[in-house]
Amino acid sequence: MCLFQILKLNNKLKEKTADQKTLRRLAQNREAARKSRLRKKAYVQQLESSRLKLTQLEQELQRARQQGIFISSSGDQAHSMSGNGALAFDVEYSRWLEEHNRLINELRAAVNSHAGDTELRTVVDNVTAQFDDIFRLKGIAAKADVFHILSGMWKTPAERCFLWIGGFRSSEILKLLVSQLEPLTEQQVAEICNLQQLSQQAEDALSQGMDALQQSLAETLASGTPATSGSSGNVANYMGQMAMAMGKLGTLDGFLRQADNLRQQTLQQMHRILTTRQSARALLAINDYFSRLRALSSLWLARPRE
Repeated sequence: MCLFQILKLNNKLKEKTADQKTLRRLAQNREAARKSRLRKKAYVQQLESSRLKLTQLEQELQRARQQGIFISSSGDQAHSMSGNGALAFDVEYSRWLEEHNRLINELRAAVNSHAGDTELRTVVDNVTAQFDDIFRLKGIAAKADVFHILSGMWKTPAERCFLWIGGFRSSEILKLLVSQLEPLTEQQVAEICNLQQLSQQAEDALSQGMDALQQSLAETLASGTPATSGSSGNVANYMGQMAMAMGKLGTLDGFLRQADNLRQQTLQQMHRILTTRQSARALLAINDYFSRLRALSSLWLARPRE
């Protein structure tokens, strides 16, 4: 075979190889485009599903309002909870969050416009007082359905990830604020660190109490003989066992109340330590933190799935 024929054959082989690479690349591009279309379609479908669920929830809340199953700001709150405690609290929490966002926007505007201390203090006091409202509402709701409040089902998934006895850990919030409020005086730093330490100790004590309660409850439910044989003795033992378990569950709202008291007192002590403007910045930082958690939950639920 002459040199010319060899070169010609090599060129053909190169062209064939190049054509195969091109075909593979085109096939890969088509496959990638197909998967992209599928992901986009799934994402759009999920958004539509989320929209329908939101619409259904809004309709349920509207029906609840029409039926009077919510906490009236001027009526008998404990009585209005009796119909459906979980739904009633969810409706009221939604209202609280809407009002909270309005107050935070007012606070942010006052800070950005460099409002005077007197005006700023009024807005700060309004936001702080609103925190007192949610603690009161949780206490009422816990009497109707303590499991709903403790489980945090009224919050978003990302918020529930950091939930501690039906709410936030005061010690973690204080850690967050120390880095957000610089510069602080040496005395302020010392007082905040002391408050953080006291909060941590109180949290540890409550956590140990909850652990002990859960252990005791598990032991109570695990002991005894199930009432399956039909004998009156077994039935009596079973009922006694359930009565003991119910009595222990009755202490759950006490743990929730103590945890909320700790959160409330921590916020009050924080405002005592900080200046008016620092308190305003602290409240904005706390709000921004929980807003990001709620946004993270929305993004997570709406993420594309393969």
